[in-house]
Amino acid sequence: MSDRWLYAWGLASVTFGGASLVVPLYVVDLGGGPFVLGVLAAVAAIVGVPGALWFGRVADRTGRRRALVLVALVAATLAVAVVPLTDRIAAVIAANAVVWFAFAAATPVLTLLAVADAPESAWSERIAALNRYQGIGWALGLLLGTAWTVGGGAVASPAAATRSLFAPLALAAGGSCIAAARTLPADPSGDLTDGPAASPSGSRVRRAIHRADRFAVRGATLPGSLARTDFRGLDPRRLAARFTPALAAYFLAALLFLTGFSAFFAPLPAFLTDIGFGSGGTFALYLINSAAAAVAFGTAGRLAADRNAVRLQVGGLVVRAALLPLIAVLGAALGASALGFVAVGVAFASVGLTWAVIAVTAGVVVTRLAPPAIRGEALGAYAALGALAGGIGSVAGGWLAAIGYGLAFGVAGALVLAGAAVAFAVGRRVDRDGSQAAG
Repeated sequence: MSDRWLYAWGLASVTFGGASLVVPLYVVDLGGGPFVLGVLAAVAAIVGVPGALWFGRVADRTGRRRALVLVALVAATLAVAVVPLTDRIAAVIAANAVVWFAFAAATPVLTLLAVADAPESAWSERIAALNRYQGIGWALGLLLGTAWTVGGGAVASPAAATRSLFAPLALAAGGSCIAAARTLPADPSGDLTDGPAASPSGSRVRRAIHRADRFAVRGATLPGSLARTDFRGLDPRRLAARFTPALAAYFLAALLFLTGFSAFFAPLPAFLTDIGFGSGGTFALYLINSAAAAVAFGTAGRLAADRNAVRLQVGGLVVRAALLPLIAVLGAALGASALGFVAVGVAFASVGLTWAVIAVTAGVVVTRLAPPAIRGEALGAYAALGALAGGIGSVAGGWLAAIGYGLAFGVAGALVLAGAAVAFAVGRRVDRDGSQAAG
């Protein structure tokens, strides 16, 4: 099967990467405060789960994978194109929800396309290639946003530069629709209910996703979005019945620290704008954060394989818990000066490095704590938990930031630290039980 269609998804990811930040910045230009940004991020996080569930199941039942991907890409293109045509914040929130519904909906179908007609031993490699194209496209979207808003701000008002950025993003999305229509592989033929090669098991795909190399710059700046996963066959009641105490406790830890991440990132564009960085500076900081995460994933993966994954994750969480309120302190004290940009930029890069550690070790920890019969489903449940935490944390962070950014970022750091404490206790319990069993 030709891999030319991966370029279409990479081009679409340019749009998603740019839209992840330009929409919040546009809302700020329209007068939306941090609480409105929290609602914007919460809605985007919550719509992802039904999008992924629905499209994944329809793909299984009908086999119409090409059509589903094209529907998602066309919907995202139209939504991005519509945003700058309205000054109503509610309409922008609705259009943004369509963008991220489409992104989440396309994800499981694209994963099925990546592994179609490939032996199971090659699935992880195929999914890793899909991740790389998506990650590179996402980073290029942030790079485009940086160059466009900095250059546009030099010849027009910053607000006009931000608003005009939707034009190239919509063109990239439209180009991805054309490229996808020409290059997406043909739908499988035959009876899907009897063909594991045509419609691979959801649990096996989830395990392949976990084994795949990551280029997850997306999650570095948009923690409420769904990880690449497959929700088919996910039964919450069956999972709950088979949860071990250690896995349940770790999911509590994850809910805490993922909520903290979202509470920090949801009002962040408003904070950076308020202290004078503007759209160009904000895009540049997000790009620094994403790039730092991307380059650290390989090292984080090797460390997770060689060392205690829980302890490694706890270390990353503790560092990130300290960095989140530190950014508020540095930004408020130094503002948009050259020294301020350097100091906040270093902090942003460090936050990106911690994301690589946390993202890699999370999959390892969930896999090790889950009973073998539900390992695939547990990974899917962790992704869904991230969307739930994204909704809760975004609203809470926006509400607290309306009172004070220092309060919001301090609470975000406290939530991450609480999650680290619970994860540390889980690790201690597992180590103790393992030692006793060995003895």
